[in-house]
Amino acid sequence: MQAIVLVGGEGTRLRPLTYGTPKPMVPIVNVPFLARTLERLYEAGIRDVILPAGYMPGAITEYFGDGSRLGMKITYVIEEVPLGTAGAVKNVEEHITGPFFVLNGDVLTSLDLTAMMRYHGEKGGLGALHLIKVDDPSAFGCVVHDAAGRITRFVEKPPKGSEPTDEVNAGTYLLERAVLDLIPPGRNVSIERETFPRLLAEGYSLYAYTTADYWIDLGRPEHYLQAHRDMLTGAMPFRLDASESAVAAGGAGIVPPVHLGAGVSIDPSATVGPHVVLGPGCRIGRNAVVKGSVLWEGVIVGDGAVIDQSIVASRSSIGAGASIGAGSVIGHDMVIAPGSFVEPGSRRGPAAPVVSG
Repeated sequence: MQAIVLVGGEGTRLRPLTYGTPKPMVPIVNVPFLARTLERLYEAGIRDVILPAGYMPGAITEYFGDGSRLGMKITYVIEEVPLGTAGAVKNVEEHITGPFFVLNGDVLTSLDLTAMMRYHGEKGGLGALHLIKVDDPSAFGCVVHDAAGRITRFVEKPPKGSEPTDEVNAGTYLLERAVLDLIPPGRNVSIERETFPRLLAEGYSLYAYTTADYWIDLGRPEHYLQAHRDMLTGAMPFRLDASESAVAAGGAGIVPPVHLGAGVSIDPSATVGPHVVLGPGCRIGRNAVVKGSVLWEGVIVGDGAVIDQSIVASRSSIGAGASIGAGSVIGHDMVIAPGSFVEPGSRRGPAAPVVSG
């Protein structure tokens, strides 16, 4: 079994974070999100992974290399122009030898991939699509299926109140190689809007694999913070390996749950938590307060500064007495002046991405 992880997007909804870090490398509890995804694939017995990359691919290739450090084989296929979800899959066709997973690079989920493989083996057809039930399906692609699980219709973002089902496309697919023959080469193609409907129109079978697993789209800052809260509280099943550390108990101003990276320094008078992740080398000054926030590596928080439910990217400095309002996003290497107030929901960062190949 192989897997394609779609990592080519620019992560525009996460800017300015993605001006300095490609979306797959955005940290989730101090480890790149793509690494968390590869861990799940490894646990499911998948060792052969293809990454169609496009935006800042150098950061990805440098970190993961050929995959041997992880006990995996990683093949990179660099897109010169964006090809869409199906176009990216078609573009790696020469590397696909049989059935394969396609994973949306934005999705954090507890989906059991091994169980999905068993389901596909039982149902047959050209593929199985992971679905989840949501309270408001109007913002998603609804997927309609019969009692046997065979998909009969796709309805993309129906008007609120007209949704035919509460089951939506959750962004993980297990497909047979024959699907590749039905994707036109050399152009941008959406697997959700074009390829899957075409399969149904031509009489092929796709099956719905509906579960109640944890699922969240990490593409927005508020969802990114929510994912961290869920991982810290256990709402998202999550296992730390031996190389990671967690602070589960209070003391010295720590209000759990809190997760600390290596080399973090917290003044005893500071308050950190609850629902806080501090990246390696962060320094929290006297009487500072950090709550409900994620700070990437090397962030300095000055004496008396307050950070509330916000994201601060690597190496930024929050001046003494400064206040970061809830829902704010501070990009890489930013300096927030002492005593300043950053309005809730603000985004502070460079005006343009720093692109490296």
